[in-house]
Amino acid sequence: MQAQAPDRDGRAPGEQDRGARDGRERDPRVPGDRDQEPRPGDDSEPRRGRPRSAAAERAILDAVVALLEAGEPLAGLSIERIARTAGVGKATIYRRWADKEELFVDVLRDIEPPEPEVSGTGGLGDLRVLLESMRTRGLAQRSSVLLHNVFAQMKSHPRLWAEYQCTVIAPRRAAMLAAVGRAVTAGELRGDTDVELMDDLFLGPMLVRTIHRPDAPLPEDLADRIVRLLVEGLGPRHGAAPPGEGTGRG
Repeated sequence: MQAQAPDRDGRAPGEQDRGARDGRERDPRVPGDRDQEPRPGDDSEPRRGRPRSAAAERAILDAVVALLEAGEPLAGLSIERIARTAGVGKATIYRRWADKEELFVDVLRDIEPPEPEVSGTGGLGDLRVLLESMRTRGLAQRSSVLLHNVFAQMKSHPRLWAEYQCTVIAPRRAAMLAAVGRAVTAGELRGDTDVELMDDLFLGPMLVRTIHRPDAPLPEDLADRIVRLLVEGLGPRHGAAPPGEGTGRG
């Protein structure tokens, strides 16, 4: 019987790659990381680099929340413990977050109400939307034991608190300040007053109600009432009699 010639790659019959026999190309990516393992039946060419996996990120965030809900303090959470709970490798976490502080801030963003969408062109309208977002976050912190405990612990961790202030609070404040500035430009607010001071005046009442007075009511129309009161001014209207005048005993 005539011997079969080697194939074009120089391999003898029977030496074909095992992956070719089952219909799949061998995946050159390094195994061991859940979000890097090839999926059966995936015939697409492997891409360079390490693609981010939404499923892995979701598992990591959920793992932190689960550990916190189980009573684990922030100080007791390690990357190794989080990775083990999420079912991923530590490298998967470090490819997404430089350290625990960055990860914890994203966890807070995930469990807080989402950031509001503003037009970016409105003044008082955008201001009301941003103040309403503060109110709903305040309600969330009151109703969620997890959020309340995390914020209480976070303030005793300077690096984490600084990261949260820089990446979350500062952009929110900048958005408020920009909205006040647009309101001034549109003639909705006085132009002869310090814009930052006006911003503080709008923020102050909501901050007091949501943070410093945890038992204070947070009605649905609170943002509108704050804006209306400050726009109209805190003093008496022109032509109105000062309190007490005209009511003296005759």
